[in-house]
Amino acid sequence: MSVFQLLMLGASAFFAYKIFEHIQTLKDPQDRVEEPKDANAFSPFDPEALIKKADDAFENKEHEKAFALLSEANIKEPGNPDTLFKIAYILQLQDDNEEAIKYYKEALAADSNNEYIHNAIASLYRKNGEFISAKMHLQDSIELNNQNPITYYNYGNLLVDMKKNEEALRMYEKALEINPDFSEAKEEMEKIKKEE
Repeated sequence: MSVFQLLMLGASAFFAYKIFEHIQTLKDPQDRVEEPKDANAFSPFDPEALIKKADDAFENKEHEKAFALLSEANIKEPGNPDTLFKIAYILQLQDDNEEAIKYYKEALAADSNNEYIHNAIASLYRKNGEFISAKMHLQDSIELNNQNPITYYNYGNLLVDMKKNEEALRMYEKALEINPDFSEAKEEMEKIKKEE
């Protein structure tokens, strides 16, 4: 063997040994443990920035985009009642009432003193014909704020559906007492009076 061949053999042995060392440091795929991704792996935006972007998308009627941004914000900051409320509202607009009720309930669990959540969930229960549940939420909303004319208007609408027109009239009257310019309440009162 020539000196050159001996040098090549030595170099080959050295590189073979280095490759062997490297292979020993590698783990089998089943032995690898994936590091769990935290919520920041999805995007670098914080929940507040995501909600702002979602609000902008919603104003531009980009409901799918708003929903995606809010969902990501909910992953990064779970249990925020405002985020959950907005997700539920978008689902309600898309007629996914069952899922919307689920998110409204989560929002309510996070903030049971929010009259708007009670009103929103009541409207879905009313739409689904679950009048008793709707009535309970409207009563809760009135207990939280007895000066919101929209709650009385919604309550009046529920009572009309329940065929309780006299009680409905009282609710519309209460709404008008709080806000005399509430034209929708006036219209509903006129409808009931024409039927009598």
